[in-house]
Order: sequence, then structure tokens, then C-alpha cells
Amino acid sequence: MTAALLNQLLRHPDNCCTQLNDWLTGRGGKGLEIALRDPAALIPTIKAAGLRGLGGSGFPAWRKWEMIAAQTESGDRYLICNGNEDEPGTFKDRLLLEESPHQIIEGALITALACGINRVIFYINPHLKRAFETLSEAIIQWQQSDYSQQINQVLGTTLELKLIPSPGHYIAGEETAAIEAVEGNFPFPRGKPPYPAVAGVHNRPTLVNNIETLANVAHIIRKGAAWFQRLGENNNSGTKIYCVSGDVTAVGAYELPMGTTLSSLLFQYAGGIIDNRKLKAVFTGGPSNSILTADELDVALDFDSMKQHQAALGTGAMIVIAEGNPIIPHVAKYLDFFANASCGQCPPCTSGTQDMAQLTRKIAAGEGRPDDLELLISLSEMLPGSGRCHLIDGAITVLKSSLQHFQPEYRRALIK
Repeated sequence: MTAALLNQLLRHPDNCCTQLNDWLTGRGGKGLEIALRDPAALIPTIKAAGLRGLGGSGFPAWRKWEMIAAQTESGDRYLICNGNEDEPGTFKDRLLLEESPHQIIEGALITALACGINRVIFYINPHLKRAFETLSEAIIQWQQSDYSQQINQVLGTTLELKLIPSPGHYIAGEETAAIEAVEGNFPFPRGKPPYPAVAGVHNRPTLVNNIETLANVAHIIRKGAAWFQRLGENNNSGTKIYCVSGDVTAVGAYELPMGTTLSSLLFQYAGGIIDNRKLKAVFTGGPSNSILTADELDVALDFDSMKQHQAALGTGAMIVIAEGNPIIPHVAKYLDFFANASCGQCPPCTSGTQDMAQLTRKIAAGEGRPDDLELLISLSEMLPGSGRCHLIDGAITVLKSSLQHFQPEYRRALIK
């Protein structure tokens, strides 16, 4: 597989540009032109390609698109391009927005044509200052281009492109919380049903797609479903941007075939563990998922394979811990993150994340007693499913996984 194929989204020189003219001089605009000629063919192409949501869920993109397109009522339809990215260890969307905003915008425009959407909202974490500013300038360039009128003619209405800063909270990236924020409310997650495809922004049909998902769209439409399918490994389609941080030689974002093994990612691309040490653990998909250990280096990094290991790909972030480094302080740090990120809507989540974080900090500091560990274990068993969104479940998942793999380390840290 050539470097050009492996770097279709982020690193190919034709994609890394912030000026629309440069984008259109390279490979840009070709997917949009195809979409303008035959909007009805777009959803079948995305379905055949096997594109899945790359913000963490892995939900087939075409299913969301189809649900929006199937709505029959007239009126506004919304696309929220979700760039709230706030989870530790995850920085793929920031890189895409900073280096290649036009492939994201073109992907969003194609998505709008496929689903009959006339309101496109770029919902971006304002803490990503350079990304926010770069995207803002790129949107203006598209609004002033000749494509605007062509899109309006095909849609039969005026397409609005709007940039909205997210509240910058972790929970604001959940799709129903994003809808609340777009409406000007605090980002409390909503209960479902109704689902956003039926009643989203202002009770209108709403599609929420992650930035990395949208970055694939123009390439798929331009080069075809079969091309995208061939990019993946282990019966997967496409590529994935894996963010690697922690105790590796070369921290960075690596766009590789979906299904690349953990071993290949860490040792072939990220340069191996620092100081030639052994691998102890990897927090997969950011800190809200299960931990993998050195015994699981052969796992394929895709949505389905990770489930077989009781783990999740999530955003594709891999936070690496070397042998010799304690695991409990990392877990405590991530539980603190979730405790601070809890929106306060669900009391079991608010108090539960705080209690788990406090107990884990206490044990990490060498001040925990056996009763503290037993209480921590009890909380991890009692609290799953007690919140309206998945924040509490993410916190519990990483805690339970650390207890499963490293409970002897927890016990050694206790005051006897």
C-alpha cells in the first residue's frame, strides 16, 4: 500500500492546504461536482464503502444519513459537524481542522446534498484556537465560491454554513448535548427517543457527524466505494487516524489502514516504548475505554475486533504506559477528568465520579486502606447505567479494566 493511499486524509500534500484555490487546484472539488450531478447516488456509495462514524461510536454513517433523507416534512434540516474534541489523548480533529479544513467542508457539503440538509453547523471547541480560526476563514472562502449557487439550485433552497463555538466541555460532544448547545442551552444530554434524525435542533431532523468522518466523504465520492474498501485491513474499510501519546518514542497522529494491529502501530510507526522498556498498558480510545496489556499486542485496532477483547476503539487514541510506571495515578487523573466533566444533571454520575476519583487519588497517594478499595470496587459494580449519557459508564469502564488487570498493584499500594 502506497504512502499516498495511507495518507489520504491528513498528510498527503494535496490535502494539506488552507486556501480554497489550492484545494481546488489539487484534488478538491471533484467529489462535490459528482455529488451535484447525482445526489441520489451518494448514500448508496457511502453504504457500499462501509464508512463508519469515527468519533467513537463506529455506527455506519449511511444509516444516519438514510434516516435524515427519509424524513418527509418540509422545512429546515441540520448537519452538526462535531469538532468538540476534548478527551485526553485525542487530537486528530484538531490536526484535520488546522491543516486541511477544505476536505471537511467539502465532505459536509456533499453530506448536505445527500440528505437534503440546508443548515450546516460547524461545532468546534473554541479551545482549539488555531483550528477555529482556520476553519472560519475556509468557510468564508466556500461561501464566496461559485459552488454556493450550484448547491442552492440542487437543494432548491439556500444552504447556510455557520461556525458555532461549542461550550468546550467534554460532555458537549455527546450528540444530544451538542444539539442543546446549538440551540443556546447548557449542553445537558437529552433522553432518547426521539432521536436527532427525527427531532434535533429546534425539533427538526438533525444529523451529527464527527470531523474525521466527514473528512473521508469527498475522497469516497471521488474515487469510489471499492477504493475505500481496499484501504482497510482485517475486513475493514478505509483508514483511521490513531493518536499515540504517553511512553512512546514518537508521539503523534498516524493515519493507517483501519484494522492495523496495536503492535504495528506502537513499534513500526510510533518507534516503540521509550528507553527500550517493555509495554505495561495502553488506554485505548482515550481514557473512557478498557485497557489493553502486552499480552494483547496482536489485537486489530478496529471497532469489531476491539469488542472481542472487551475493549473499544473509541476515537482511536492510544495512551501508552511503560513497564515500571504505576497505573493507579493515571486512572486517578482520568477519573478526575470525568468528575470535572460531569454536567450535574444525573446525581449518581456527579457524586459517583467524584467518589471514585477521590478514592483512587487516595490509593495512588499511598493513603488508601482495604476498605477504600472495597468501596471503589462496589461503586464500579453499582453505578453503570445510572446516567442519561455514557460519561459515568466511561469512567467505570477504565476503573474496572484497571482493577481487572492490576488489582495486585492496587493492593500493594494500600496501608496494611
